[in-house]
Formats: sequence, structure tokens, C-alpha cells
Amino acid sequence: MTEPTTRVVVIGGGYAGVMAANRLTQRDGIDVTLINPRAQFVERIRLHQLVAGNDDAVADYATLLGDEVNLVVDGAARIDAAARTIELTSGDTMAYDYLIYAVGSTGPVPAGVPGAAEFAYPIAELELAQRLSDRLADVPTSAPMVIVGGGLTGVEAAAEFSEAGRPVTLVTDVLGPTLGKNGRRSVAKRLARLSVTVVDGSTVARVSPDRVVLSDGRELPSAVTVWTAGFGVPGLAAASGLTTDRLGRLLTDETLTSVDDPRIVGAGDAASPSGLPLRMSCQAALPLGAQAANTVLARIAGGTPEGVNQAMTAQCISLGRHAGTFQINHVDDTPRRLYVGGRAGAVIKEQICRYTLKWLSGEANKPGSYKWAKGPDRQQQLTTAPVALR
Repeated sequence: MTEPTTRVVVIGGGYAGVMAANRLTQRDGIDVTLINPRAQFVERIRLHQLVAGNDDAVADYATLLGDEVNLVVDGAARIDAAARTIELTSGDTMAYDYLIYAVGSTGPVPAGVPGAAEFAYPIAELELAQRLSDRLADVPTSAPMVIVGGGLTGVEAAAEFSEAGRPVTLVTDVLGPTLGKNGRRSVAKRLARLSVTVVDGSTVARVSPDRVVLSDGRELPSAVTVWTAGFGVPGLAAASGLTTDRLGRLLTDETLTSVDDPRIVGAGDAASPSGLPLRMSCQAALPLGAQAANTVLARIAGGTPEGVNQAMTAQCISLGRHAGTFQINHVDDTPRRLYVGGRAGAVIKEQICRYTLKWLSGEANKPGSYKWAKGPDRQQQLTTAPVALR
């Protein structure tokens, strides 16, 4: 007698979602559907290159998804957990037996900064990066730019645009806050060589069409202002009545299972296991996607899923096409004193960017083959960290 097919739907076709969808196909009797609003995979770690004009930052799903994964190009408007259905933006409804929530993250512009929503350009999503690219096509190369945010995205964007010949000012409270002292110094030296002006210890009070006003009253001329400070997540989970953390990430237990429903499993940037999420990054998303799939497979088989276990071993920063900084971390994601800079850092960064796609296609060709570094015992962290409920 043939066993009934189990329907597993993955919402989100980014790094975590594609990894999860591919990994699910290692078991017979599972119908895997991936819902994504775009027909192409977006390499978010290359969006700053798209704006600079040296990469298109997309890949064909045909090269990344297994043949058994059904791709549906549509958006998810609401999850009805009780009925186990998803309302799509097209108006259709899709049923599921298990759902993997992998909607990723966004780069919102804060409403509390006057003028930011009207005049600043975020680059965290494909369409936003394309919008900025179109804007720069109309702006002389000699016109000043201001980039707000000194995290990894802001640093990469500043270096890329400066290397393309644009005068760039980077405004931040702290340059490279996740880096170690030596890695931060490496980044600062490279930005100085590229003639990027770094204004640190500062926050933005207002954005205008032609300038940025800092909280101390200083004004910086800016024909184009790029906003890279902060991350957010889509509001799908909260809008669907699911419990989230304060940022809107789906709150899960240590097996990545929603605290509301054992049939819903989180993965990637939009998941918050025990209210102690990993750093939003491609490095975290790939293993989380694999572990989310493992949780679903274990439940289908009637077994007990394992808890999250992965290491965060490094931070990779491109500083234009000819230099980079590879910050080596402890497994708990705190930075070591060690780093690799210069041309060697750029080579490492580029290889890792290429390998992200290779790992995804490798999982498509041989489901279950992807391996990752295991991390520290999270139980000790959980005893000292409060759960971040909304």
C-alpha cells in the first residue's frame, strides 16, 4: 500500500529556503513546494556590486533547485495555521502538512528620521538595489554620496562606490561594530586608501534631497544618500497571528519549531530560536535551512528533532574588487584578534561568495550532503539570555 504524500511548503527562496527545499527531497513521499516572489535567486551578498555595476547579483533557480522542488513564483500574504493553508498574493490558496518559514530579512529605513523614507536609498533587496542603480545613472560620478551605517553592508557599499570613482562619506556610530580591534583597523586603513571619509560617533537627524544633517548639527552634502543601518524582517508571521520576537522574527524552540504550531518550522534570518537568534547572515542561513529541513524530516519519520547546533566562524567583508578583510571569529561569533586583509582577504571573500551557490547546487544534486561546523552548547547561553517576545 502506497503511503500518502506529505506536502511541505517553504516560504522564501533565499539561502535558507533553497537549502531547506533541496534537503527535503532526500526522502520519498514528500511533495516540496518553494514559494518566492521572484523568478530568480538573489545573491544578497552581492547587491552592493549590482549597484556599482560589476555583478547582476542573481542566479537561475534551475541551477540551484533540485528537480523535485516545485517553484511557485508568488508571494505569501497570510498563514492560516489552524487550516494549514497559505493565502498567496495572487489570491490563490495553498495547503500544507508542514511549513518552513524562511522569508529572510529586509533593510528598513527608520520612520523616526525625518526625510529618510523619502530621500534615502536602502539596498537590502533586489528591487531596492536596482532603484539605487538607476538613480546613480542620473547622478554625475563627481557628486557626493553619504552612506549611513558602518556595519558590514555599509562598509562594503562605501568601498565599492569609492572604488568606482565616487566621493563617499560613511556616517556611523561605530565602524565595523562586530569586528575585532585588528580587523576594524584593517577596514579603516582600506577605506582611507580609497578616500572614504568616515564620520564615526555620529547619528543622522534628518535627510534632505541634497544633504544629511547629523545630530550635532553638522551638514554633509549628498546627492544620493544610501541607508544600510539596521535589519528588519517581513511582517508575515506577526500578521498571521504567530508569536514573534521584538524584531518580528518567528519565535521557535531549539528545534526551530514555532512555539505556536509543531507544523511550522523557521529558518534563516526570520527565525528566532528560543529568542536567541544567530547573526543575520548568509553564514547562518545555510545551516539553519538544513537544520529546519532535518526537523521536518524527523517529525515525518516519527523521530525527535535535534536542537540548533552551528558555529559562526568568521565575517567576510569585500573592500572593493581588490581588497577585503576576513575576520576570524570564535565559534560563539565573538571576534578573534586574527584576520586576513588586503588582496588575500578579497580572494577569500570571493571564494566564499561563489561557494554559497555551490553548496546550494550541491545539496540539489545530492540531498543531505551539506555539512556545517558545529557550535557551542546553546543551553548555557539560554540560561542567561531572556526570551525576546514581542
